[in-house]
Amino acid sequence: MKAVIQRVTQASVTIKDKQVASINHGLLILLGIVPKDTQEDIKWLTNKITNLRIFNDAEGVMNTSLLQSKGDVIVVSQFTLHANTKKGNRPSYIKAAKPDIAIPLYQDFISQLEKNLGKAIQTGEFGADMQVALLNDGPVTIIIDTKNKV
Repeated sequence: MKAVIQRVTQASVTIKDKQVASINHGLLILLGIVPKDTQEDIKWLTNKITNLRIFNDAEGVMNTSLLQSKGDVIVVSQFTLHANTKKGNRPSYIKAAKPDIAIPLYQDFISQLEKNLGKAIQTGEFGADMQVALLNDGPVTIIIDTKNKV
């Protein structure tokens, strides 16, 4: 499971000219899933995201977590995070999980993150053509891959 985490002052997701998600202070999380991902990956990644100290404290130092800062979240599925670009110029997405595997894991990821934060989070729509807008704060962008925990 791979996540691109962006600290934002605002973010939104639009599908077919209809805004389906919108936040101010918080995180936009792009989530890619592979067939070998498990519930353990979900638990580890959601705990890491919840407690990652990437928000500024009163002194302007990144020392506060999403949980502490009471930030909001949008999660967007993005199979292209697992693109293989080693051969030729057309990326291969063969490593990305197919919908029958990815959708339940995506939904479980959202549920676990909501449980960790104690509130609902917003999402895009799995498999949809989405337009994602954001104002990256910092900028702060962090990539986490559950296959590289050590």
